[in-house]
Amino acid sequence: MIPGTGTALNTAAILAGTTVGLTLGRVIPDSMQKTIRIATSLFVVVIGVQMSLKTHNALVLLVSVLAGVVIGELARLDDGVRAIGQWAERRLRRDDGQPGRVALAFVTTSLIFCVGPLAVLGSFLDGTRGDITLLAIKSVLDGVTSAVFAATLGWGVYLSAGSVLIVQGLLTLVAFAIHAGLPISRPPN
Repeated sequence: MIPGTGTALNTAAILAGTTVGLTLGRVIPDSMQKTIRIATSLFVVVIGVQMSLKTHNALVLLVSVLAGVVIGELARLDDGVRAIGQWAERRLRRDDGQPGRVALAFVTTSLIFCVGPLAVLGSFLDGTRGDITLLAIKSVLDGVTSAVFAATLGWGVYLSAGSVLIVQGLLTLVAFAIHAGLPISRPPN
């Protein structure tokens, strides 16, 4: 597979899911939306636990998670995402009497879609092996999730597709570049 195919699939799923949510969101009962959010969250937890149980060194897992938290906080990633959402809201907002919905939709869904093991590991597998399995799973989850959030928060969910394209695209590109630069060791003849 071509590196980046998983990210393209994921971005398309978010755009499609958001369109479905905006179009049909009024006919999806609130109770079903809540149940869908719970079911997708439970699935993500199960996948995370399953992947963590495959690790051979729990210390590496712990250090990786803590390093990610520290880097995210030091780089003030949450503040940056919020600033982008607020900028988009100022530029694109229609006066519909509901201030903050675009930024809230963008920030909420960007964080949901870009943070987590499926985004990071899926992008790395896509970049190094061309394996889009994790990103395909993530695409289904994100497509459903974007439909539910679009139904409740509105069109700002569309903007998170750009976040996914940038974040996962960069992670895939970095993984591809590192993998391409590593020498392949071959057994002696």
